[in-house]
Amino acid sequence: MLNLTHYFPITDPTLIFFVVLLIVLFAPIIMGKLRIPHIIGMVLAGIVVGKYGLNILERDSSFELFGKVGLYYIMFLAALEMDMEGMKKNKSRLLIYGLLTCFIPFTLTYFMSVHLLHYSTKASLLLSCIMASNTLIAYPIVSRYGLQQKPSVTLSVGSSMLSLLIALVILAGLVASFGEHDGVLFWIFFATKFAAYCGFMIFLIPRLTRWFLRRYSDAVMQFIFVMAMLFMSAALSQIVGIEGVFGAFFAGLILNRYIPHVSPLMNRLEFIGNALFIPYFLIGVGMLINVNLLFQGGHILWVIFCIVFFGTLGKAIAAYAACLGFRLPLSSGHMMFGLTSAHAAGSIAMVMVGMNILIGPNTYLVNDDMLNGVVIMILFTCIISSLLTDWSSQKIILRDKELPEAEDEKKGNDEKILIPVRYPEYADSLMDLALLVRNQKLNRGLVCLNVVYDDKDMRYNQEQGRQLLDHCSQLAAATDVMTQTQVRIAANIANGIKHAFNEFQCSEIIIGMHMHPERSPKFWGEFHQSLFNGLSRQIIMARVIQPLNTIRRIQVAVPSRAEFEPGFYRWLERLSRMAGNLDCRIQFHGRTETLALINEYIQNRHHEVRADYALMNHWNEMPQLAAQISNDHMLVVITARKGTVSYKTALERLPEEITRFFSGTNLMIIFPDQYGDSSGDQLTFAEPQHQEEISAYEALSQWLRKKMRR
Repeated sequence: MLNLTHYFPITDPTLIFFVVLLIVLFAPIIMGKLRIPHIIGMVLAGIVVGKYGLNILERDSSFELFGKVGLYYIMFLAALEMDMEGMKKNKSRLLIYGLLTCFIPFTLTYFMSVHLLHYSTKASLLLSCIMASNTLIAYPIVSRYGLQQKPSVTLSVGSSMLSLLIALVILAGLVASFGEHDGVLFWIFFATKFAAYCGFMIFLIPRLTRWFLRRYSDAVMQFIFVMAMLFMSAALSQIVGIEGVFGAFFAGLILNRYIPHVSPLMNRLEFIGNALFIPYFLIGVGMLINVNLLFQGGHILWVIFCIVFFGTLGKAIAAYAACLGFRLPLSSGHMMFGLTSAHAAGSIAMVMVGMNILIGPNTYLVNDDMLNGVVIMILFTCIISSLLTDWSSQKIILRDKELPEAEDEKKGNDEKILIPVRYPEYADSLMDLALLVRNQKLNRGLVCLNVVYDDKDMRYNQEQGRQLLDHCSQLAAATDVMTQTQVRIAANIANGIKHAFNEFQCSEIIIGMHMHPERSPKFWGEFHQSLFNGLSRQIIMARVIQPLNTIRRIQVAVPSRAEFEPGFYRWLERLSRMAGNLDCRIQFHGRTETLALINEYIQNRHHEVRADYALMNHWNEMPQLAAQISNDHMLVVITARKGTVSYKTALERLPEEITRFFSGTNLMIIFPDQYGDSSGDQLTFAEPQHQEEISAYEALSQWLRKKMRR
């Protein structure tokens, strides 16, 4: 008879990786049919294949490596996806909830372990540190439901790191109490190291990131750079004396504004983590759990019950007390409790520290009962956290769907962006801009267009256009955005774009500004002027000199009476989304009445956007903005077509002013939407589609001035 025990546990690295991939593949399928969160499936699979289960896999160094990477990844992604502006505005709430979720379970666990389990004071402190902290093991569930920006999630993530930091500091003091360190000197040295570490990271990482992202656009290099920053921060935090999970979270907070949520880089980070590292970590946690301990007698069951009950009760009291105190819906309290109730590898790390502390001859701070109780506690709290987070996520989605849809949201449902691309060097920046301003809730695709002249080089240009559009499709696919593409043949580029715009029923255009003087010496180039004169929908012309995710401030010049244009709120909505996704400041320059409406809109619809307002009484003051604009700023000029309510003769000098004062500036020129008024497509003697850049009178005046100077 064949004895399979000779073949197990599997030690061959190839087979180990194969079995892990099978678990990652089939666990979600099986758990989905059982209506159980996938995370629990990974942990249970780890129990089954581990040495305490069927002993199929040995927990080798790969689980140590990938498991630690997975834990860092969870913390890093949680920090990257946090609403930083919302966290700043709610910092008092975050501090209060962080202290509650740390010290309530800490206090309950301490008295329980002293009076019910009869542990020593220092052993009770160690167990209290373990239960005061928590691991965001259920965070991938939140990401799957798209609830990362909810206040309850932001509070839970921020408070988790605060409670972890407090627990690690107390643990460091506990370890120091067994050494020969002087107490006061130890804490002074520790605080100095920690402050130096935080200051060094805040100073170094932003500067390195801006320098790197401006010079290197390769997707693989950007991904590797971000990973290097993550592990540098984690390694340095360990040197300081704080667990690496804090360093990973801290790196995510610093990099938050440089990796927009809608960027391809963010999509790659989430994909790699959720596909490999995080499942590896969860399976490794399961392999540590020995369920046989549940059948070894009443004492171990009593230890497990006390640890799980009092630790979880403390987290529940903190969550629901904060929910009531902050006047949040009850479903938010469920979410806060679910996210903060799990304990995983951080608990293992802390208990391992205690196992290495000698308190007597062959006697360690952590005994077998505590170790086994903590390990089984991990299983129960992971199940509680996953089930509650999944249930509360569904409740929050149903709750928010019941809210009435705003009237202006209904009007914005026609959003469909057309992106004409002609030059490969502009394609990436135009696609990035479109991804930043599109409405993610509508989940509409993008339309990419390449128009070629009907001439002798038509076939060659068609092939080049197809390759360029394929590249654009790949950029959009990296963020899970669908694209429609078309190479169009036309005798006139502007007409080709307008016809495609109507065929695809688009709502607006994002196009690169003219930057090739060898093709046309005019500011608007060959066809841009015909395009915005002949099409009455919103057109955004962009000149992006540096990567958009390194922009620190958006400066917007708004003409008087812009609020009377039909497309006023459309371009304001796009700029608000852009500022929110980039997490940068936006400053509007305009008249008092215009700024008041802009402020009201942002406060009501995008309160998280950091907006400033500066008075600009006359359009002639726009050149003065040049002194306020740095290399990492974006100038946005809201202009107008001739004959519209906000048009003024001063706008005719716009090409000259931009060329003279803003030649090296990141620039966007927006022609507001006229809500599809088709008059622009009708050729009449009164309103021809073609408009010259300067009139004959201005040309004659310029010629006379030149003659007089001579």
